[in-house]
Amino acid sequence: SKNPIGIYLKEKPFENHEIQLQDSDSIYLFSDGYIDQFGGEKGMKFMSRKFKQLITETANEPFSEQKEILDTTLTNWKNGREQVDDITVLGFKYATEMNS
Repeated sequence: SKNPIGIYLKEKPFENHEIQLQDSDSIYLFSDGYIDQFGGEKGMKFMSRKFKQLITETANEPFSEQKEILDTTLTNWKNGREQVDDITVLGFKYATEMNS
């Protein structure tokens, strides 16, 4: 649902979605801070397409490596510019059994 969290003039109800997960599926939740960050050579926004491509390309790496890639990519993208918004990226892997 494309709804802001908090009070908004035109509030709409959030939608519930159920999906079937398979063992080792990865789920990513993120705020708009990364995609709205200005940078690059032309001072443009990072944009969701580029962010999704980055997540897809790094999804098979360990989460610690993904974090480093996301951090480095963002730093390089900002190119000295100030961060414009809070940035949250949360990733987790679904497993049907706990590893011992």
